[in-house]
Amino acid sequence: MAGSGNGAATRRPEIQSGSEARLRPDDRDALRAQLRAVSAELDFPVAFGGEVTSTSVRLTEYFGTLTNCLRNLEVHEGRGVGGQALASGRPIGVVDYGTARHITHDYDGPVMAERLSAVLAVPVRVRGQCRAVLYGAIRQRVAVGDRTRDSLISAGQRLADELAVRDEVDRRLSMAEAIATTQRADVPDVAKLEELRSVHSELCAIAGSVEDDDLRTRMYEVAQRLTDLRSGQTAPVPEFRLSRREIDVLSQVALGCTNAEVAERLSLSPETVKAYLRTAMRRLGAHTRHEAVVRARSAWLLP
Repeated sequence: MAGSGNGAATRRPEIQSGSEARLRPDDRDALRAQLRAVSAELDFPVAFGGEVTSTSVRLTEYFGTLTNCLRNLEVHEGRGVGGQALASGRPIGVVDYGTARHITHDYDGPVMAERLSAVLAVPVRVRGQCRAVLYGAIRQRVAVGDRTRDSLISAGQRLADELAVRDEVDRRLSMAEAIATTQRADVPDVAKLEELRSVHSELCAIAGSVEDDDLRTRMYEVAQRLTDLRSGQTAPVPEFRLSRREIDVLSQVALGCTNAEVAERLSLSPETVKAYLRTAMRRLGAHTRHEAVVRARSAWLLP
């Protein structure tokens, strides 16, 4: 979470499998989007930042800069404005960088080349780990107001939320693919089957909120692989056809979720959930929610 907690820098979680490495969008794109938003609001004419690696942050994204002096600059933990934010896990700012006494001046060269005066650095923290640092800067000696400060902190929080979602997607995909490679003979175990169904439903819920088309498609493909797991059975010829969203709703209903809970998990309105459920029940020839789930499983639409 941006600007909270205490925080030594830590490397962001590595993605081990090749398929996941291809799936996860570049986190720098999300970082760049937040810096662009900060710059567009004109609170900070200059905005820049980078991801944390080991005990430093490498500056890779810039808006409003005049030179290339900040490009790929490595800011070490505890050094300068950003390094202090990285070490403390909270926002650190100065009104006049050149005369500030509570920071080290390791990076005076590039900062002075950009003629920066007021500088604010915000650490982006996810589950206690510093993952990036966002900077906002002004070329005049002015105190950063609360609204301006809050705009950068909010950008850091949005980035933290996005990274947390991506981490959860990675974790769920890893679990799903691990289950999908389990030998079919192991699937009938009741505990494993329930875990499979739980992972399937959560994977569908997350996939529905993912904006990246390739990632969403891949997640649904993995969900389908989970659905296809049957002990020594052959998939029947499809008897029913449901839309992707109808299957998403049924996957949550299968876990015993109410319409309100399904709506919250899938980021839909309760009325939309009811509409999807009614349509799915009609297509399945079911008269109750339970019957719809049973028929969907019989048709291999759910695991």
